[in-house]
Amino acid sequence: MLVACSAGVPVSSGTTGNTTVSGAGETLLTGADQTGAYLRLLRGKKVGVVANQTSLVGSRHLVDLLIDSGITVSRVFAPEHGFRGEAGPGDHVKSGIDSKTGIALVSLYGSHKKPTKEDLEGVDVIVFDIQDVGARFYTYISTLHYVMESCAAFNIPVIVLDRPNPNGFYIDGPVLDTAFRSFVGIAPIPVVHGLTVGEYAKMAKGEKWISDAAKCTLLVVPMVGYTHKTLYNLPIRPSPNLPNMDAIYLYPSLCFFEGAKVSVERGTEFPFQIMGFPGYKNGDYEFKPVEISGVIKDPPFENQVCKGVKLNAKKELVLKSGQLQIEWIIQMYKAYTDSASFFIPFFDKLAGTDMLRKQIQANMSVEEIRKSWQPGLNSYLTKRKKYLLYED
Repeated sequence: MLVACSAGVPVSSGTTGNTTVSGAGETLLTGADQTGAYLRLLRGKKVGVVANQTSLVGSRHLVDLLIDSGITVSRVFAPEHGFRGEAGPGDHVKSGIDSKTGIALVSLYGSHKKPTKEDLEGVDVIVFDIQDVGARFYTYISTLHYVMESCAAFNIPVIVLDRPNPNGFYIDGPVLDTAFRSFVGIAPIPVVHGLTVGEYAKMAKGEKWISDAAKCTLLVVPMVGYTHKTLYNLPIRPSPNLPNMDAIYLYPSLCFFEGAKVSVERGTEFPFQIMGFPGYKNGDYEFKPVEISGVIKDPPFENQVCKGVKLNAKKELVLKSGQLQIEWIIQMYKAYTDSASFFIPFFDKLAGTDMLRKQIQANMSVEEIRKSWQPGLNSYLTKRKKYLLYED
C-alpha cells in the first residue's frame, strides 16, 4: 500500500478533512470516487497513471485502488513535487522504480516535462488524477497539457478524473500573451482561470492549444455535487508550500512575488500567507526563511530577518471580491528602496505578459490596470462557456 508522505497530510485552518462541500451540506463525489465510470474502461489494458499524493479515492491512493481492482498499472508519471509530493518547488524529481509498488516511475518535471515515445511504450491508456488550485502558474495543468500532446501523437486515450477547483469561484488577471509561454503559463488563459482540470482538458483540445488536438481521444469523468461557486476545502495539501486553505486562497495573488524581491515566507511555517523583505518599514511581523527538507531549498532571503505583513485575514478580500489583490504587489514595489531592481525576469512569465510590470513601473492605478485586462477576459469568458461541465 502507498504510504502518505510529509506533504500528504490534511490541509489545516478550517478544512473538513473529507469531501464534504463547505457550507452546502452535500457530499461531493470527485471523478476518482466514481469507480464504476472508469474501471470497466481499464480492464485488460496496460494503464499509465499521472498522479501524486492528492490522488485519493476516500483514504486510498488511486494506484492502490487500481491494483487491488485487478487493473494493470504499468507506469506512474510524476508531476512537480513528485509522486508522493516530497520534492520542494524546483527540486529535481527522479525517475526510477516506485519503492512501495515496484512500478516504473517517470518524472515529468525538470528537463523532462513531456512523455516521450519510450515513456509511453506499452501503455494503452493514461489516467490523469491530480488536485489543482486554479491558478495558471500552478504547473499541474501544464503537465496535463504536455501529457495530452504526447498521447495525441501516439494515439493513446486520456481519461481525466476531475477534481474541484478551490479557486473556481472567480476569474481574473491578464490573459497569457503566448510570447511569454512557459511551464508556468502554457495556454492563453487568465491567471485565475475558473476551470477544473477536466474543463481545462476539454478547452485545450477544443481550442487546439495542444498539438494534434484532433487526434487527442479525451474522456473526462465529471464530479457530482460541484459548481463553480462551491467553496471546497481540500482534504490534503496539493503541494508542500500550500499547507492550508488560507495559502490556497492567497496563492494566486501572492505568487507574483516569486518574480520580485519579496518573500512570501516560503521557508517558514506560513508559506504564501505573508509578504515582506529585509528592511520593510511597514511590516509588523518578523520572520527568517530557512531551508526545510522536502518543502523548500534556498528560499528567498534565506537566514535573513525579514519584516512583513500577515495576510491570513485578508483572504476574505479574495472570497468577497472575487479578484486578484494586485494592490499588494504595487504596495511592495513602492516600499522597496531600489525599485529598479525590484522585479526579476521570472515576473513576466508569471504574469504571462510584460504589461503588468510596465504598468506598475508607470504608477498606473489598480483600476487602470484592471480595466486593461477586460477585453482579454471578455473574449476568454465567451470561449470558456463552450467547455463548462459545471454550473457557474
